Amino acid sequence: MLLVGLTGGIGSGKTEVSRRLAALGAVVVDADAIAREVVEPGTPGLEAVVAVFGPEVLTADGRLDRDRVATVVFADPDARARLNAIVHPLVRDRTAQLVAEAAAADPNAVVVNDVPLLVESGLAAAGHSATRIWDAIVVVAADPATQRRRLVEQRGMAPADADARIAAQAPLADKLAVADYVVHNDGDLAALDAQVRQVWAHLAARAGRTMRA
Repeated sequence: MLLVGLTGGIGSGKTEVSRRLAALGAVVVDADAIAREVVEPGTPGLEAVVAVFGPEVLTADGRLDRDRVATVVFADPDARARLNAIVHPLVRDRTAQLVAEAAAADPNAVVVNDVPLLVESGLAAAGHSATRIWDAIVVVAADPATQRRRLVEQRGMAPADADARIAAQAPLADKLAVADYVVHNDGDLAALDAQVRQVWAHLAARAGRTMRA
């Protein structure tokens, strides 16, 4: 199995890269999707969040009001740390389970762990050491102006909110410093496709796989 970390700043187009890698044959383990799963109604994760932040973080149907929580923790580092202390261990355990299942199903699997905050969370700290977590790290890179435009035009963010979200993440230089492969995504989808296929060819070869046509 080849374990790949995939990351990139908000609005960089990481989701598009993830989808293309999945279509080419990668097993994608999405940290954001898992983070939603572990706080679904009835889970210990949701109970723990409500115990810390109160029932006001729930919607009328008993689900986590993610927008409300995001507003609270974005402006309060201590609140963000409390939330992360609940959610991160649950995400880590579920991720490990899914990776193990993928390896058992296919010893030559390319497992792409899609982690938006891979650098910010310190998960890339061992990226080039003897205790390396990942076999490879792929960074999706976009100019901050491109990120801002996408957030405003595609997600409906106010420009100031978009700027704040971009600034809250690690700068692109920090992400590039841990990258084994870089996908530049300031152009069109055809250019993106070509780069993703090139990266996949390298990853598939390292895992002993044949690239899909």
